[in-house]
Amino acid sequence: MIRHDALDALPVRDALPALTGALDTHGTAVLVAPPGTGKTTLVPPVLAGLLGAGPARRVVVAEPRRIAARAAARRMAWLLGERVGGSVGFTVRGERVVGPDTRVEVVTTGVLLQRLQRDQELSGVDAVVLDECHERHLDADTAAAFLWDVRETLRPELRLVAASATTDAAGWARLLGGAPVVEARGAAYPVEVVWAPPAGAVRPPHGMRVDPALLTHVAAVVRRALAERDGDVLVFLPGVGEIARVAGQLGSPDGVEVLQVHGRAPAAVQDAVLTGGDRRRVVLATAVAESSLTVPGVRVVVDAGLAREPRVDHARGLSALTTVRASRASGRQRAGRAGREAPGVVYRCWAEAEDARLPRYPSPEIKVADLTAFALQAACWGDPDASGLALLDAPPAGAMAAARSTLTAIGAVDARGRATARGARLSRLGLHPRLGRALLDAAPVVGPGLAAEVVALVGEEPPRAYGDDLAAALRTARRGGDAYAARWRTEAGRLRGLVPRDAGVVGGPGTAGDAPGPTGPVRPTGGDPLAAGAGGEDGRVGLVVALAFPERVARADGGSYLMAGGTRAEPGAGSGLRGAEWVAVAVADRPVGRGHARVGLGAVVDEGIARYAAGALLERRAEVRWAGGDVVAREVERLGAVELTVRPHTGAEPSLVREALLDGLRREGFGLLRWPAGAVVLRQRLAFLHGRLGAPWPDVSDEALHARVEEWLEPELGRARRRADLARIDAGQALGRLLPWASGEAARLDELAPERITVPSGSAVRVDYADPERPVLAVKLQEMFGLQESPRVAGVPLLVHLLSPAGRPAAVTADLASFWRDGYRGVRAELRGRYPKHPWPEDPAAAEPTRHTSARLRR
Repeated sequence: MIRHDALDALPVRDALPALTGALDTHGTAVLVAPPGTGKTTLVPPVLAGLLGAGPARRVVVAEPRRIAARAAARRMAWLLGERVGGSVGFTVRGERVVGPDTRVEVVTTGVLLQRLQRDQELSGVDAVVLDECHERHLDADTAAAFLWDVRETLRPELRLVAASATTDAAGWARLLGGAPVVEARGAAYPVEVVWAPPAGAVRPPHGMRVDPALLTHVAAVVRRALAERDGDVLVFLPGVGEIARVAGQLGSPDGVEVLQVHGRAPAAVQDAVLTGGDRRRVVLATAVAESSLTVPGVRVVVDAGLAREPRVDHARGLSALTTVRASRASGRQRAGRAGREAPGVVYRCWAEAEDARLPRYPSPEIKVADLTAFALQAACWGDPDASGLALLDAPPAGAMAAARSTLTAIGAVDARGRATARGARLSRLGLHPRLGRALLDAAPVVGPGLAAEVVALVGEEPPRAYGDDLAAALRTARRGGDAYAARWRTEAGRLRGLVPRDAGVVGGPGTAGDAPGPTGPVRPTGGDPLAAGAGGEDGRVGLVVALAFPERVARADGGSYLMAGGTRAEPGAGSGLRGAEWVAVAVADRPVGRGHARVGLGAVVDEGIARYAAGALLERRAEVRWAGGDVVAREVERLGAVELTVRPHTGAEPSLVREALLDGLRREGFGLLRWPAGAVVLRQRLAFLHGRLGAPWPDVSDEALHARVEEWLEPELGRARRRADLARIDAGQALGRLLPWASGEAARLDELAPERITVPSGSAVRVDYADPERPVLAVKLQEMFGLQESPRVAGVPLLVHLLSPAGRPAAVTADLASFWRDGYRGVRAELRGRYPKHPWPEDPAAAEPTRHTSARLRR
């Protein structure tokens, strides 16, 4: 029996005429409806003709989360007075409840993508509602792009609705070909905002870390809300760990039931939260409670203001969730949960002044997440670079390149990025391509059952209590009676059913020099990877992990593990992985203040397994490089960044030796060459002329000399084989090749920048060009008597250092006439008593210059 009273109370009903009219005329629409209006539960039955007078249609509703899909289907069935599986059903991973009469089917976006890949026309479906578009999940964006492509090319009659409470309506309207925007009025119940920031300083989130002080504050705000307000309390926290910590701090308040709801919670617990209870409740939830859910009895929301978003570090080959400040759109969604059934209140655990600085919307996953699965979806769709897809945000080029590299390595795409038959098969597994590869390629070696168990364990990380050793965690899951173990068994069974019956004939992973086959994996070099490896089940577990993450096989190296991809990682204190020579890392992150990644999950392997699984990274080559201050030539066998074997190499290619010598010169400088005094002076003279006159006088800075090394150093460099040979090269002779011989200017070197200048006494005094801006002439004062102007080189007055008879600086000037007139008297008065044997005339400008003492002059 249809519950008309409940249906009539849903505010979205007033927007239905405009929505159906937009779909009748345009075929697409954007529905903006605040939380609690009934957009998720009323619109699909109306579009399907289950309510009202519309024609019978089959409608698919796509939700971003399994819990939301199940809850939406149950709510719609309840409104229609039916059981789920009648007119309304749902399909999520591992669970399908539909019947022959089902006209509204709620699915996750991942399930929808798999259907589109199998049947691009989406046969039998008349309309698709993409719910909660504002969350910008990658699967949802991809599904929207594929659906628009279907409508444009295959089925123009397919109706599309993008629905959300807080979304970029203009962007979605543009994406759907100028779709009309239909807005529904909000729920009738107001929500009061109470700003409740922590009293003390709280460190911002970093990675997965949340300051415990903030969680303590959230618990305190929950107790305050229980005391100040009536009704159930819904608390938003970023993850399972934070939920557990706050639950522990709350304990068991009198008369209050504390419940925890998240994606890992058992379905029975999720259902209990959504059906209400007899006692007052505190529901601690992740973002799964933001959308498409009405938690009965909730009048209060406590919002910690945090969310988890995916991030990928392409440089280190690591991807993980990270904690961020929740967007304003999420804040509105969360607050709306308090006003679904009556006036409510939201306690926001941050200052009002901070609110305006929060991001407007969540970060689109396509901008920040690992795009391997997306790239495979696009390739299977026939658009490898996704350039023809209607996306609100284009995928970053770097992330797409990294994704294609991974897909090529596992044989999912060919050299042009097109999906292979193997890639199409992987895309239909409902797994990340890495895990799909591990499932298919490990099954023939370790057995389908064990392969499925390990992949299920990696696909949904086990609780921390299981430890970081996957082999030990597998044994814990097998005997465990907790909720995680139950979910794991279900998923392992599902995956076991995906392994083909002919798994025993499927080849192994690729090795260097092989190319992906058209339908299967690349064949290994041969042999059983477990024959001489880590024996027993532990070794087989490690092989599955290594096949999923070949670039993360790692060998112990100096207190940490060096992965084949080049990143270093360390197991936690007390880890069962410590002490192993080789491990395969399934999950890793980089903690605050740590130079290396931290292993979250891994398995012990050996070198044989590492070679087998990461064979595409195996290479043998002669390596000549500058190391330890000299040329080192060796033959190296590498597994990515990990050196396996090293032998001395004789007969190295001259070109490789030359590059190593050049690297040494870049690292240690041209001081490796022999620099006689004349060579140093020549370089200084050339630097002066280049700075003063420019071309054709050469730039002799280190950077310029490296850039022109072929012109001046090549003959000698070509004959050198080691550091000692560099030390025999006369740098001055080599530099002479850079002089402007072709123009004839080289002949003017001694004219423009002479090594020595003849002073009035007749002495040839060396010019110091160490400072290319102002060369220096250091000469005894008596030798400059009678000279009125300072000597010049290339038009630049020399800076004259006038020396005492003992050769110590007495005065510095670039204007001798001024010195004789103004400065000489003071120098004469100070020095003539100290050096009475030397001439100190009263008029130095008219005196005879000399190198000798007064006594010698008298003789």
